[in-house]
Amino acid sequence: MHKNSKRNSNSRVSHTEANSVDAEKEKNESQNNFFELLPAEITFKIFSQLDIRSLCRASLTCRSWNDTIRNSDSLWKPHCMTVRAVCRREIDDDLESGYSWRVILLRNYQKSKVKHEWLSGRYSNICSPISLPEKIMYPMDADTWGEILEAELER
Repeated sequence: MHKNSKRNSNSRVSHTEANSVDAEKEKNESQNNFFELLPAEITFKIFSQLDIRSLCRASLTCRSWNDTIRNSDSLWKPHCMTVRAVCRREIDDDLESGYSWRVILLRNYQKSKVKHEWLSGRYSNICSPISLPEKIMYPMDADTWGEILEAELER
């Protein structure tokens, strides 16, 4: 009988300790994720101040930030408008096709970087494909190559 009461006492202590640990863990998580305490408008305002790289990194911070950033399509629109300066046709086509701003940015960001380099004349003096920097190349369609060739002919 004495053993049973001791066992029950131990189980109560371990149950109490477990609850205490869970409460402490929950408290730490809520302190670490103060964004959940902010109104959605404030959270959006903070995230809207981030550049593309920072926005992507913030989305990796925790699940709630990822959900907020991933599901706030309007966060991606200003970045798409910047990319549109170089890839107008591509962005407009994607908009007509019904893609979200985030997907449009994912589809066109790297292409805009490479296209900008070509259009600015960075590769004008390259004489052979071997001389092209392989790491930053990106597949482009015939219309894009047409734009690049027109820019080269105008130089």
